[in-house]
Amino acid sequence: MKTIHIIIILILVVAVAVVISTMTDSSTYSDFGEASLKQGKELHIIGKLDRTKPIEYDAKKNANLFTFFMFDEKGIEKKVVYNNAKPQDFEKSEKVVIIGAMKGDEFMAKSLLLKCPSKYNDKKPSKFGNKKFG
Repeated sequence: MKTIHIIIILILVVAVAVVISTMTDSSTYSDFGEASLKQGKELHIIGKLDRTKPIEYDAKKNANLFTFFMFDEKGIEKKVVYNNAKPQDFEKSEKVVIIGAMKGDEFMAKSLLLKCPSKYNDKKPSKFGNKKFG
């Protein structure tokens, strides 16, 4: 076998290995329905906080236990358990992205991403007072 053939085979093997490793490590956006079917598989779920149910966090009892209820984009609600401290301004968030896996009927989040309301908006102040600009 020629040297060029060996090099081409090695390149093909490396390319196949890279493709397989990226496919197995990549997590996808999903919903609670799919997460329930794929118990233990890491997924990203986008949703909104259910403000009608309690947010449980007591730093004195267990600073690394934070639970809340969330609706996914399809309207399915699940309890989310996050074994870490409650993020600052969590209640103000518009959307929440949770990364983790289902365990039974609860979603075990290993990380949270919050989309908080923008402090900037399109409205201009109604008055500037007596100040003049320019």
